[in-house]
Amino acid sequence: MLRCEFHRWQAAGSEALAELGKQLHFDEYRCTTLLNLGEYQLLQVEAPNVLPEELKAAIRWRIKDFLNYSVDDAMVDALDIPQPANAPARSRSIYAVASPKAVVQQRISLFEDANISLSVIDIPEMAQRNIAALFEREGKGLALLSFDNDGGLLTLTCAGELYLSRRIDASLQQLSEADENLRKQHFDRVVLELQRSFDYFDRNYSFITLEKLLLAPLPAAIELEAHLAANLYVPVETPYVPMESLNLAQVLDFSATPELNDGEAQAQYFQVLGAALRDEERAK
Repeated sequence: MLRCEFHRWQAAGSEALAELGKQLHFDEYRCTTLLNLGEYQLLQVEAPNVLPEELKAAIRWRIKDFLNYSVDDAMVDALDIPQPANAPARSRSIYAVASPKAVVQQRISLFEDANISLSVIDIPEMAQRNIAALFEREGKGLALLSFDNDGGLLTLTCAGELYLSRRIDASLQQLSEADENLRKQHFDRVVLELQRSFDYFDRNYSFITLEKLLLAPLPAAIELEAHLAANLYVPVETPYVPMESLNLAQVLDFSATPELNDGEAQAQYFQVLGAALRDEERAK
C-alpha cells in the first residue's frame, strides 16, 4: 500500500458520497465496499462434483434450505477451501456467500448514483483474510481474532486462503462492560469459542499446523489480551496455540497517515484496511 488516507463519511446518501468522490478523485482508484453483518450469509457446504461452469447453479441448490428467503432472490458466489494432494480422502468443502439481490443492488445503486465506479463488493471475512496473509509464515496456519460493534470474528488461514471462519457473540460494548462479572462472562465466552474452533480445525484440517493466534487491535480499556493469555488452553488433542497482539504498523507503511500507528485507530479502521488489501489475482 503506497498511500492511505481516511476521511470520515457517514452514510448520508449518494450526494455526500459523490461530493467526497470529487474531492478525492475516486475515478483514479479502485473502489471496494464491504457488506455488513446481516446483509449476507457465509455457508460452508459440501463441494458439488460438477464442472466449474456449473458450480454456482449447483451451490444454489445446496444452500436453498439455509436461506430465509427464496434462493431465486439471492446473489451467490463460491470460495474454494484448498486441500493438499496428499490430504485424507473425504468430501471436499466449499464456502458459499449469499446475499439478497435487493441488498446488493442497493449498494451498487449508491455508487452508481454518485457516479463512482465500484469494483468489488466484499465481505469482512475476506478483508480479515487479507490482513492475516501479511502475518502468516510459509506453511503455517494463523488464527486472527477481531472485534467490532457487531461482535467477534475469528478466521483461520494458511497460505493466504480462508479455511475456517467463526462469528463470536461478544461485541466491543460487551467487552467494555463496567461490571467486572459481566465482562468476565463475555471474556469466558470468547475463550470457549476459541477452544471449540481450534479443536474443530485440528480435526478437520490436520494437515495444517496452526502456529499462533493474533488478536487485532482493541481500545486500551479492553483488557482481553491478558485474559486470553491466562486462560486459552485448548483440549489435549489440540496443540496449545500461543497468542500475540497484532500491530499493522509492522507490515504497512503509515508514514502518510501517522495516526494509524495508534492501536485504537487501527481497531477503528481494521476492516476497511483489509478490504483495501484485496489481491485481484488471488481473488479470481
